[in-house]
Amino acid sequence: MNTKEIALTAAKAMEDKKGINIRLLEVTEVTTLAEYFLICTGTSNTHVNTICDAVEEAVDACGEALLHREGHRSGTWVLLDFGSLVCHVFTDETRQFYDLERMWNDAKPVPIEE
Repeated sequence: MNTKEIALTAAKAMEDKKGINIRLLEVTEVTTLAEYFLICTGTSNTHVNTICDAVEEAVDACGEALLHREGHRSGTWVLLDFGSLVCHVFTDETRQFYDLERMWNDAKPVPIEE
């Protein structure tokens, strides 16, 4: 699987766990940090962690190892770093505060299709 397919698999895992406002951004032209950022909102700290667990499981099944998980204790923002894919799962208030879509507004939005 290529990185885009893995990102779409992660997005599907987010959808399956009722993640809200899922956005996939191709960031290859604006940073060397990753190829894609996947951003999602959960309704509570528990929901954020449930979404992250589902993403980890789905991406692991694709053969992509998790390099780092940051923020899991607070549960208001969890970052999952898979190298070429970085997933951000926020509570609503934290997502609005950091506003990554504005910060990375030069990134190319990627449609998430069924």
